[in-house]
Amino acid sequence: MPLFSLSGQQPTTLGLKKNQLTPCPNTPNCVCSQDPDPGHQIDPLTFTGSPKEAFAQLKSILAETKNAEIINETRNYIYAEFTSSLLGFVDDVEFYLDGRAKVIQVRSASRLGQSDLGANRSRINGIRKKLKA
Repeated sequence: MPLFSLSGQQPTTLGLKKNQLTPCPNTPNCVCSQDPDPGHQIDPLTFTGSPKEAFAQLKSILAETKNAEIINETRNYIYAEFTSSLLGFVDDVEFYLDGRAKVIQVRSASRLGQSDLGANRSRINGIRKKLKA
């Protein structure tokens, strides 16, 4: 349980629209594999094996992450909230499984503030390493 709770309100713009995740806002505290802006761009997650197995592995990684909670999931989409330990800041993290392209598109954004000190990019890269393990 965080010492404080600076969670903010859940954005109403989350989810898939025509197989696209919402682009990042103009703040530097967001990364998205489908955002054309170089400052927000991050590579999607790649995998070997079947898309179903990869998504199951991703769900397992999220379940083992102590500050992550899956809020919504479908067969090709996961929305999770990550809460910081000390201040209770919440980051909204989305994953879209594109089975045809064999990638998982990602978006990770802080709800509050301007800078995240690289936390969202670091989070996605950490998940990427675990998915390849």
